[in-house]
Amino acid sequence: MLDVPLLIGGLARAASDGRTFVRCNPLSGAVVSRVAAATLEDADAAVEAAQQAFPAWAALPPNERRSRLQRAAELLESRAAEFVGLAAETGAMANWYGFNVHLAAGVLREAAAMTTQITGEVIPSDTPGSFAMALRQPCGVVLGIAPWNAPIILAARAIAMPLACGNTVVLKSSENSPAVHQLLGQVLQDAGLGDGVVNVVSNAPEDAPAIVERLIANPAVRRVNFTGSTHVGRIVGELAARHLKPAVLELGGKAPFLVLDDADLDAAVAAAAFGAFFNQGQICMSTERLIVDAKVADAFVEKLAKKAASLRVGDPTSPESVLGSLIDAGAARRIQGLVDDALAMGAKLLCGGHSDGSLMQATLLDGVTEDMRLYREESFGPVAVVLRAEGDEELLRLANDSEFGLSAAIFSRDVSRALALAQRIESGICHINGPTVQDEPQMPFGGVKSSGYGSFGARASVEHFTQLRWVTLQNGPRHYPI
Repeated sequence: MLDVPLLIGGLARAASDGRTFVRCNPLSGAVVSRVAAATLEDADAAVEAAQQAFPAWAALPPNERRSRLQRAAELLESRAAEFVGLAAETGAMANWYGFNVHLAAGVLREAAAMTTQITGEVIPSDTPGSFAMALRQPCGVVLGIAPWNAPIILAARAIAMPLACGNTVVLKSSENSPAVHQLLGQVLQDAGLGDGVVNVVSNAPEDAPAIVERLIANPAVRRVNFTGSTHVGRIVGELAARHLKPAVLELGGKAPFLVLDDADLDAAVAAAAFGAFFNQGQICMSTERLIVDAKVADAFVEKLAKKAASLRVGDPTSPESVLGSLIDAGAARRIQGLVDDALAMGAKLLCGGHSDGSLMQATLLDGVTEDMRLYREESFGPVAVVLRAEGDEELLRLANDSEFGLSAAIFSRDVSRALALAQRIESGICHINGPTVQDEPQMPFGGVKSSGYGSFGARASVEHFTQLRWVTLQNGPRHYPI
């Protein structure tokens, strides 16, 4: 069992009242980590530490911030084994955590490259002798709230660009992956960013509402970013708005995957299986709706069902397992309820459909209709449904018939045809002849509708984590009316 402290002002410390909570392996039930349960006073202390560190960090020359972030990326990669060893917190496969480390290092390197790209502009003024500028400057303390499903990538994303822009950070870790989030904070500390530049606060699950509200309400917190469910995102957005704090929200999804009548079906099946079932479908971009032209639907479904049935689910430490555990047995019960509801209303089970504790087989259903919960509700599990339609316009209608709008995919041999459809899909991200699950640090990443607002990713996030200021320099005398 690993003891996980808070990280405040560069120091690892217990909660001020000594309380802890535990995170258990969802498959075995064994305690993985014993975690400091922050008090409201601890939350205040973390913000205070970040506020005290802000002037020095913001004043660093951009290439110094760059070099420190690059060191952090190198140190992160060198400690990959430590991160992979913590996969038991979530029941994920080791290869998923290994990929997380690789991409998170890329996120830090991309942020490092952006430190010299925080630019402004000169704006022509109608006032004689006035030299007018728009300058982007650091905001102050940024609060990042990261989830458990891609714990290293998404925590790094919550931190990296705010740091590159000259801000300091408080990271509120996930209750389901606290050791990973604390370790990331410690890596950044060990890389020499400076005491208080990154602070990590963990909290007991029952304390989350109070801790989050306390952090957002703190006057020193100037920006908020949150990645997680739409339900919690609405709460965070409301709190941020109440305290007049700009927020970036990357929330849930129910990604459509369009298969046109001229698609390469083998390529589409490979991408659909990856997008729907990788990491047990616990990715905001996961493929949930397979919207297939009726002309090719039978052939596509037959191939995909065969592929999905071959994906062995089991203990993530077993070399025979392709899919690991869900985050907990409660998630499996929730997803099973969605599947059972669809089956009771006439959907056809093509493969999977069964859960055992926190394990669930890759599941594919056909004949899902609008009156079934699974048509609209995000499963966030290894479940995909087939929706059949005739013609591109009907495929597009089904794709847009969702409250969500994060990622989408279109498969067609006619890329011009696919591109025309891509421009009409209501999503922040769309891939042609590629899976819905994709991420690169330099790309604008964000959704529309109930999938949130604002974009992460290098240049796209600069506007969110800087304050645009109008500054003038008056040269020579100026006339005033009084």
